[in-house]
Amino acid sequence: MAATAVSPRHVETSSTHINSSVSYILIEMRKQFVLLGLIIVLLFGFHTLSNRADGDSDNSPKVVTTTAVKPFNKSQYSLTDPSSIWVVVNKQRPLDPKPYIPGDLQTPKVALRQPADYSSMKLRKEAANALEKLFKAAEDNKTPLRLSSGYRSYNYQVSLYAGYVQKEGQVSADAESARPGFSEHQTGLAVDVGMTNATCDVEQCFGDTPAGKWVAAESYKYGFIIRYPQGLTQVTGYEYEPWHIRYVGVDLATQMHDSGVQTMEQFFNLGDAPDY
Repeated sequence: MAATAVSPRHVETSSTHINSSVSYILIEMRKQFVLLGLIIVLLFGFHTLSNRADGDSDNSPKVVTTTAVKPFNKSQYSLTDPSSIWVVVNKQRPLDPKPYIPGDLQTPKVALRQPADYSSMKLRKEAANALEKLFKAAEDNKTPLRLSSGYRSYNYQVSLYAGYVQKEGQVSADAESARPGFSEHQTGLAVDVGMTNATCDVEQCFGDTPAGKWVAAESYKYGFIIRYPQGLTQVTGYEYEPWHIRYVGVDLATQMHDSGVQTMEQFFNLGDAPDY
């Protein structure tokens, strides 16, 4: 069979037709890509706006309620009434009346240096209850304590002070012992504590023992303060006595601890009481 000859014009026409088809396809594909790009842009924009809306919602102003810190009431208890747990007794502030006797003395259920029926083993009821908690915590800390001396009557203080004067002279006696009517022990709120093995009993070295350090650091939690701190003899009138703690209640003891004020004279702005 003889081959059919294709004319150059026919080939040119076919080529043109193919090129046109390809161009059309490319144009359509370009349109599709543009459309797809627009869709992606729209979706991205919507996602961004949505996130911003969520963020704005999270960062929207919130109502914050705050509780005002109530100032410490320094006039909550009397500083002069001998029955007040805040009564301040020093060389400038005697008890009134001087022969005052607390009405609620009791013996705390703790280790005692003397028999339970001795008056010196008694304290005011509130102080006695607090001391029991303090001693329990000390025992848990493996630094057990005992009560060396608590309440002292006016008549007892007469005898005790006279003994110091006779032994050491009045100047030395006034630095170590209170005159009758000027003793914190008479309030039933002061306690001399010591170690159960009597090491450094009523001595300044008690402050260097594990028990003494624990008392200095933890007693405020139970309402007690170290009444005669180290280096403040000019303020309190007495030498450093790490064994002598005074019950003032948890509120005042905590306030003094947190504010770093060590003496009642300084906390209540009463002035120094170095001598009579």
